[in-house]
Amino acid sequence: MTVYFIGAGPGAPDLITVRGLKLIERCQVCLYAGSLVPEEIVAAAPVDALVMDTAPMHLDAIIDEMAKADKSGQDVARVHSDDPSIYGAIAEQMRRLDALGISYEVVPGVPAFAAAAARLNTELTLPEIAQTIIITRTGMKASVMPDGEALEVLGQSGATLAIHLSIRNLSYVREALEPYYGADCPVVIAYRATWPDELYIRSTLAGMREDVRAAKITRTALIFVGPVFGDTNFRDSDLYNPDYSHVLRNRGKKKTMSG
Repeated sequence: MTVYFIGAGPGAPDLITVRGLKLIERCQVCLYAGSLVPEEIVAAAPVDALVMDTAPMHLDAIIDEMAKADKSGQDVARVHSDDPSIYGAIAEQMRRLDALGISYEVVPGVPAFAAAAARLNTELTLPEIAQTIIITRTGMKASVMPDGEALEVLGQSGATLAIHLSIRNLSYVREALEPYYGADCPVVIAYRATWPDELYIRSTLAGMREDVRAAKITRTALIFVGPVFGDTNFRDSDLYNPDYSHVLRNRGKKKTMSG
């Protein structure tokens, strides 16, 4: 028996991996985060499978269901949104399973920041503009940030920021980042990326709070910050530069039909 932690992707049912979907199709127990995982994905579970929405359940109850499945020799599809390695709360579940001697595997999924960038037709790294992506969040009452990971520190990098779980913290986001990025730095708010009701708001650090308030967005949104969302004046990379050689291509040599 194995518990499979499966990343369901950002929202669109066809963005789950082939591996993840095949596991859901055969597992006799399916535990899923109902508020974030599309029903079409868990509908692929066997007709006689136990399918449970874990949104109203606490950790002990979720582990109890896994332990019951273990005693019955039934594999479990534990379905999380996006990629479970990012804010997936799977580490605490795996720690409990370790203590119980229950085996598990992790199946990656498409993360929300990558899906949102795809929908925006945007590359998050541009030559000489930004070559680093920082995935982070801001502290809230229930969970503070570790020392050294505040936006005031991360903002000094000038990197492309993908800020999760912070749509209600926009005043702080602006205050922390404006000294490094400037008030007119491009911002994109990605609401429920790839879902049928997805919405993308292009704004600036100075204007994002008013724009989000006008759209009445209060949850399930990702905040992108960085010059890559507005700067089109960047040089071509050397990847396909005919004057740049690498192990797979000689400088200035054009491929012929004969190779």
